[in-house]
Amino acid sequence: MNSHYVRSTAVELFNYSPIIERGPFRLPNDAKIAVWFGINIEHYTPNKPAMSLAPFTAQLVPDPLNYGWRDYGPRVGVWRLSDIFSEHDITPSAITNSEVITQYPQIIDHGLEKGWAFAGHGVNNSDWHNGIPIDEEVALIESIQTSFKSRGIDLKGWLGPALTSTENTVEVLAQQGFTYSLDWANDDLPYWFNLENQRLLSIPYSSEVNDIPAFAIHHQTGEQFGQALRDQFDVLYAEGETSPRVMGVGLHPFLVGQPFRAKYLAEALAYMKEHEGVWFATSDEIADWAFAHGDNL
Repeated sequence: MNSHYVRSTAVELFNYSPIIERGPFRLPNDAKIAVWFGINIEHYTPNKPAMSLAPFTAQLVPDPLNYGWRDYGPRVGVWRLSDIFSEHDITPSAITNSEVITQYPQIIDHGLEKGWAFAGHGVNNSDWHNGIPIDEEVALIESIQTSFKSRGIDLKGWLGPALTSTENTVEVLAQQGFTYSLDWANDDLPYWFNLENQRLLSIPYSSEVNDIPAFAIHHQTGEQFGQALRDQFDVLYAEGETSPRVMGVGLHPFLVGQPFRAKYLAEALAYMKEHEGVWFATSDEIADWAFAHGDNL
């Protein structure tokens, strides 16, 4: 075991910090709110159970019903979402499995051309990032970094597959040059993890304003999800009058990329773009802004 990476269990991962006691902060151009969109670009291993539309066939080999549902994302949904974001002049962040690099290289090419920010998202979305011995975790994240560097991408951000992690993940990420994690969706502002001699941010992501819980758990319609996006924006925008807020949105091409849902995402983006004082950023840009504030967070 490489003890350099081992986290002391006596140290809390992060401090309790009421949002009303933080700041004041100033976003670029004195914006009231920073809004970023994370498109989860994922590879699911064929013939292996994973997130399913119909669990009653999930153990079958092959499983056309569920694999086909997920496979719609890289084949069709991601391209529809890219067009929608381009039409609204918003640059998304691509939360990407490393296997996407070899399985769907056209998506990587397209994202680089469009200037997307890339965040690491494990190897694939069939194998979760949990219960890994420390040495294996170090080697795994190093290999993921190397895979992205082969395409000229230096990862700054990380989201574990299905937001999974180990007790050592934040330490390993910081040691390997990452600047932020998206795993802990518990705030409307960035904050620092407790690390010795390293710095790693938590950047606001959402486990609610996210199309997996919206559609797969809460069974919302596309119209309801679009309204949730507008409602989330409205409240944070109003709060931003006194203290800026950060709104992160999680999207999956095989869900919101479906035509009958995508139209409502487009309408929500158009609604947000009508407002003044909004910084449409990438997760990388928000992390860079937060690092500039240092200990003031």
